[in-house]
Amino acid sequence: MTECSTDAMDFERLGSRQVVGDFDGGRLTSDAGALILREVDRRLSLIDALNACIPDPRDPLLTQHEQVTMLSQRIFGIALGYEDLNDHQTLRGDPALQVAARVEPTEEDPMASPSTLCRLENRIDRRTLVKLAEVFVEQFIAARASQGPPKELILDFDATDDPLHGHQEGRFFHGYYDRYCYLPLYVFCGDELLVPYLRPSNIDGAKHSRAILKLLVRRFRQVWPGVKIILRADSGFCRWKLMRWCNRHGVDYILGLARNPVLERLGAPWIQQAERQFEHSHEKQRVFEEFRYAASTWDRERRVIIKAERLVEGPNTRFVVTSLEGEPQHLYDKVYCQRGDAENRIKEQQLGLFAGRTSCGAMHANQFRLFLSSAAYVLLQALRRIALEGTELARSQVQTIRLKLLKVAARVVVSVRRVRFYMASSYPYQEPFRRLLERLGGPQMAPI
Repeated sequence: MTECSTDAMDFERLGSRQVVGDFDGGRLTSDAGALILREVDRRLSLIDALNACIPDPRDPLLTQHEQVTMLSQRIFGIALGYEDLNDHQTLRGDPALQVAARVEPTEEDPMASPSTLCRLENRIDRRTLVKLAEVFVEQFIAARASQGPPKELILDFDATDDPLHGHQEGRFFHGYYDRYCYLPLYVFCGDELLVPYLRPSNIDGAKHSRAILKLLVRRFRQVWPGVKIILRADSGFCRWKLMRWCNRHGVDYILGLARNPVLERLGAPWIQQAERQFEHSHEKQRVFEEFRYAASTWDRERRVIIKAERLVEGPNTRFVVTSLEGEPQHLYDKVYCQRGDAENRIKEQQLGLFAGRTSCGAMHANQFRLFLSSAAYVLLQALRRIALEGTELARSQVQTIRLKLLKVAARVVVSVRRVRFYMASSYPYQEPFRRLLERLGGPQMAPI
């Protein structure tokens, strides 16, 4: 009979058996799935690319923690569900995170402390941030290299609020959101993140979108000269200078258009038609049509699509301005409305990967934190694209991937020749775990 330790804890009995617990299990981890993240990063060389953008002014003779190790520690920690720097006070000794971050798994020499990681965040300057922003675009280009030149790219621009609870630099009150916040701008192409740009909230929601679009279009046409580029966004980005730039540079657009009395007057025949059809059937009615329209500030008339919808609750009329050809209903339902998927990706960033943890005092440090969260998203999205395609987890949210594939219990045994993870025998996703590791074991992608 095995003796219990003197500090054993007694729990409620299970029938005739005593239930006892202690903390003598040895080196254990609940995050053995960090090894999967390490394999994804090996394919992408993402963390190395980010590290190459950041100057390291420290004296090598006095440096204990490599910068690339600290980046790995922070990004993998976010992907594993640890949102705060304070979490790394205990995480720094986790053997799974140590191996993932390229550190020898020892208890005596843990990884960087929260204060060391904080110093890294606060020495990031504007020039470094510009270089880091380029990495996300280059990652997108590298990911498509094996697929051949794309025929079409749809760029989804969207802004969201990032609530603030301190006195951070760039803090302003936003009337629409009714709170102090930042107003980050995101650009996605499908599920792939291109731009995470932190902005103060005392600006127009479309500010800097034209400059960002210029940079993206220039880079994509350098790589894929014949690619068709479409800008897609809600009415917050419907600005005539942005549309004029698109018209002059061969970029198509489909943008929401805020309702006003002129639009409602021009669309009155179809709004009335939907109303008459509803009165006859008492069921939801939708009528699609198009007309030409120019606001007083616009440089020219443009094609506007109207969705005259009558719901049981009342009218629900929507307008869209576009340079695209095609049937109005198809453009609205199959093109414009698909921008909602980008909103889901932003929610993944904000809720699942803690992009809202912008509690540093300096704006540059908070932008860097947003990049760290975005890097964690890029890793998990690459896991979906490379290893989970065609599986039941292919469209899973990051929280589901974390729960089912990353949160794996294991006992860690370190010897001279190997580090062995004895993963839980009761882990229910053993076969999917093995298959995705096989998929990630292919040839390494060229570094950026």
